[in-house]
Amino acid sequence: MKIGLFFGSFNPIHTGHLMLAEGIMNDTDLDQIWFVVTPHNPTKKKGNLLEDHHRLNMVRDAIHDNLKFRATDIEFHLPQPNYTAITLTHLREKNPEHTFSLIVGEDNLRGIKTWYNSEFILSNFRILVYPRSIQADESVSKDEKSTDGNIEYLSDVPALELSSSQIRALIKQQKSIKYIVPELVERMIKEMGFYR
Repeated sequence: MKIGLFFGSFNPIHTGHLMLAEGIMNDTDLDQIWFVVTPHNPTKKKGNLLEDHHRLNMVRDAIHDNLKFRATDIEFHLPQPNYTAITLTHLREKNPEHTFSLIVGEDNLRGIKTWYNSEFILSNFRILVYPRSIQADESVSKDEKSTDGNIEYLSDVPALELSSSQIRALIKQQKSIKYIVPELVERMIKEMGFYR
C-alpha cells in the first residue's frame, strides 16, 4: 500500500488536520494516511505537551470512523528527541510491503535541508507538500519551489489555517472549541480538564 505519513504533536488534533488529510487523500494516489504522534519534536519545547498517550487517544478518537486513517505510536518507542529520518527507517524496515511518503507543510519544507539526515529523506521518500498559511514575506514563490524529483506540491488541498496553540488558548480563556475539534476530542478535553 501507499502510505502518507502525517507527523505532528497533535496537541490537540483538530478539524484542520482532518480536512487536510482528507484533501490529501482526494488529491493523491495514497491508500492510507498514518498520523504519527510525536512525543518530542527537536525544534519545539516539550513543556506544554500533554502526555503522549492522551494525545494518541485523541487522534484515535478523531479518526475512529475513517478506515483510510490510522494512528501510530512508533515514535514512542524510539530515542528522543525524535528525528524523522530515524522514524522513516524504522517504518520501512518493519513494513517492507508498504511505500511511504512524507507529508509536510510548505513552511516546513523550507527548512528540510537542516533536518537530521535530510539527504537520506529527500533521496528515498516522496515528499508531499501542502500549502500552509505563512506570512507574505515568507511565502514560497514558484521560482523558489524545489524541483527535486521526489517533491510534489499539492494545490487542491485546503490550507491549514487552524493551529493547536490557538485551541489551547481558547480553552485557557474558557471559550468554546465546538466544531474546531471533533466531538469526541472536545468531550475528552472537557472531561480530563486538558489545557486549563
